[in-house]
Amino acid sequence: MGFLSEHVAEVRRRLERRPLDAERLAALALGLPPARGFAAALRAAPVPAVIAEVKRASPSAGAIADADADAAERARAYEAAGATAVSVLTEPRHFGGSLADLRAVHLAVSVPVLRKDFLVHPDQVLEARVGGADAVLLIVAALSRSELAAMVATARDLGLDALVEVHTEAELEAALEAGAEVVGVNARDLETLEVDPEGALELLARVPAGRIAVAESGISTRAQVERATAAGARAVLVGEALMRAPDPAATLRELRGAA
Repeated sequence: MGFLSEHVAEVRRRLERRPLDAERLAALALGLPPARGFAAALRAAPVPAVIAEVKRASPSAGAIADADADAAERARAYEAAGATAVSVLTEPRHFGGSLADLRAVHLAVSVPVLRKDFLVHPDQVLEARVGGADAVLLIVAALSRSELAAMVATARDLGLDALVEVHTEAELEAALEAGAEVVGVNARDLETLEVDPEGALELLARVPAGRIAVAESGISTRAQVERATAAGARAVLVGEALMRAPDPAATLRELRGAA
């Protein structure tokens, strides 16, 4: 098995051993104000919209930022530099994230906040809502078609948007069948962790015009952003390049073409 299969199996085992308290989470969710519209923000933003990511580490790159990096401070810098939304990695083992980061970022910014993690059960979507997410990442390769449909429906019922991530044509078909409004095309194969920028550009061009296409992984320059938008991306999701940048705000403005 590759990285994704192994990690998703681990997540499933953990949820079987320690199920989330869905009743408590549902009660908490009832008292929350409406989520900030992630899809609406992407549609309204000038192209290219940037989803700026808080990510301390990754399985492909190892440590990217200090383990004690201030997620809220970084998110505020992103928003000030024109980020349309902020993505927060909450997976602890491989990405150094937490739900505490998600909560901190939600309180620090006014733009929509995306929870990125390996979500395989609707209760995790509920957990994301209570934790401060306005949208959740759903990885098609990690879910059966029935699970994907259930997760998309749960997000919709909770007032959340979903960034439905694909890497192949078959996965794109599954995302569209599930009704995904926001489709993320990941240049990185999550099993091998290899990046295929050209393949991603070809797949971006296949996302129907009525959906919001987001280019993910391997983006660090303005030229790469321009290639992604030329292929049909309305937004780009950038993490490592911003987390490594000495001046993340300046780098973000450069990626947006606003430097």
